[in-house]
Amino acid sequence: MSVESDSFLTITQDSQAETKVKGSRFIGRVFKCESREAAEEKLAELRKKEFDATHHCYAYIIRPADSNESIDNSPDRQTFRYSDDGEPSGSAGKPILDQITGRELVDTLVVVTRYYGGTKLGVGGLVRAYSDSASQVLEQAGVTKNYHYVSYRIEIEFSYYQQLLNLISALAGHVDDSDFSANVSLSVRIRVSKAEEFQHKFTELTHGKGVISKHN
Repeated sequence: MSVESDSFLTITQDSQAETKVKGSRFIGRVFKCESREAAEEKLAELRKKEFDATHHCYAYIIRPADSNESIDNSPDRQTFRYSDDGEPSGSAGKPILDQITGRELVDTLVVVTRYYGGTKLGVGGLVRAYSDSASQVLEQAGVTKNYHYVSYRIEIEFSYYQQLLNLISALAGHVDDSDFSANVSLSVRIRVSKAEEFQHKFTELTHGKGVISKHN
């Protein structure tokens, strides 16, 4: 699935998958989280729920908070974090992170919980176990493409209404709500990459009589 300039990929649904390696249980979980605070809260809940686990290794990547106003998806603007949670350095958190980045996912938290089974796996074995667990649960969760949007509040005469709907549809936009009184008022969302084109065509369509403003 390709990533366009104003699109991003994230998981379709939260998911869970379990594997066993030489007696150790590896429980992979993936969650959609749209902020660092949400990811840390989910981690805290999981640690509390499974307090007796040996390790809770994880990684997450979160989009920039202002990304709906920008099509800059560069990795250096994203928030990411990973942890080995007591496993040998580099054996758990980074392999999990690599599974997320390899799929170009954002707003994604993966936690692999380990219950030690009595047999040491070595660094190489741990890397494979954590990587495989993250890969399995991400495959199960699926991938969805989403878009960055600009929201507008619009006011037009009713005579332009159907033409405006056609324009919004042609640019793959969305009407969130509408109000019909003396004029028509609408809240619409347009993909960031098509926002300039939409504003230009809106002015042409209404001959400069329509009112359009960005709406948070």
